[in-house]
Amino acid sequence: MPLPLPEGLAELRPLLLDPGRLVRAIAAGHTRRGRPDPARAELRAVDLRGGRCLQMVTWAAGEDPSPAPLTRNLAPGDETRTAVDGLLAQPFGNWHVETVESTVQLRVTKRGQAQVHTTRTSRRRVQPAAHDRQALHLLDPGDPLFTVLGAGADKRRQVDAFLRQLAQVVGPAVRAARSAGRPLRVVDLGCGNAYLTFAAHQWLTRGTPDPVPVRTLGIDRRPEQAERNTALARRLGFAPAAEQDDGIGLTFVPGTIEHSDPGPGEVDLVLALHACDTATDEALARAVRWGALAVLAAPCCHHDLQRQLASAGRDAGPPAHRAVLRHAILRERFADVLTDALRSSLLTLLGYRAAVVEFVDSRHTPRNALIRAVLSPARVDPRRVHEYLELIEQWSVEPALARLLVDDLEPVLAAHRAGRPSPDPDRAQRIPR
Repeated sequence: MPLPLPEGLAELRPLLLDPGRLVRAIAAGHTRRGRPDPARAELRAVDLRGGRCLQMVTWAAGEDPSPAPLTRNLAPGDETRTAVDGLLAQPFGNWHVETVESTVQLRVTKRGQAQVHTTRTSRRRVQPAAHDRQALHLLDPGDPLFTVLGAGADKRRQVDAFLRQLAQVVGPAVRAARSAGRPLRVVDLGCGNAYLTFAAHQWLTRGTPDPVPVRTLGIDRRPEQAERNTALARRLGFAPAAEQDDGIGLTFVPGTIEHSDPGPGEVDLVLALHACDTATDEALARAVRWGALAVLAAPCCHHDLQRQLASAGRDAGPPAHRAVLRHAILRERFADVLTDALRSSLLTLLGYRAAVVEFVDSRHTPRNALIRAVLSPARVDPRRVHEYLELIEQWSVEPALARLLVDDLEPVLAAHRAGRPSPDPDRAQRIPR
């Protein structure tokens, strides 16, 4: 007998909030009234050093490249209740909840009612997963690399989260390098202490099921930083052998992002992690100009649009949204969001499938947004061009990335104004078929 949906969901709530009984719960699908965000969620009980808690894994709704799942370990009490209630409020079409005594399935009918089916099970009491024993890392936390770099637990978690994002975009670049019979070419712009540069090189060369020869170049404006990183590369055995002409290995040089020169040969993958303000735009512009097949950029501060919005004063933005800019802290946060939204839009207009994702929990670093882009053969959707133009017009801003790539962007905008399809850029020829 169908139940009103709130009553059906109310039956699930105590099961989801009881880590002593819950084995696993999955929420998926959608109802007629909307699509949930996240698109899918899984819950299970796990044992941490601090005690038992509820682990929630969610998959964000979005376009390709699809975001990596986000895992959160929720403390008992208000944090768990808030998260569970948030999931139950989403328009999921199906719930599958397994406990130690029963399996409960809830399906939302076309009329928006809950069809609930419960079966008893003979499952013996299942101990929650031992989180610390079962964690699978792309790079072993005990790898000597971390000891040499002096990376603590937080930095190791950042490395693992970053490598999971890298694994999602590097495939086309690896295929292109293999088909051309050459090493994979990686450039890290503004590499700093190069924790992630070293980790990416280590994983690409030794950690994947089918490793490839890799030439990684780290560029930083401070000569002393390049010297320090070069010494560590030698200590770890990553530096290219003197007799090698192909430069396979990890190399560091001093230089600015704007004038960076990777040398001869194609660039496959560009990294730019926590480059400050418009340095991120410079890195993205270099990646586009080089025709990089994949880009990972974690922005840092966003002063450029903050200044533009502040200088516009009370007249900035659509009238209905001016309350957003009335307070300095909200204006600053909104500028962060607007900057990365425009960066993603511009990469899309220039032939990339782009997404902005959270690559590590905010508890480990507040700068946890990541722009992830893969070169795509698909033509630009005219609606995306209109969306971008409307956004910059409404807020009266000029993104730094648009200024840097004006010669690449203008043919796309001109084709849009003339009602023609966007032209295929030369770099699209690099996409492996």
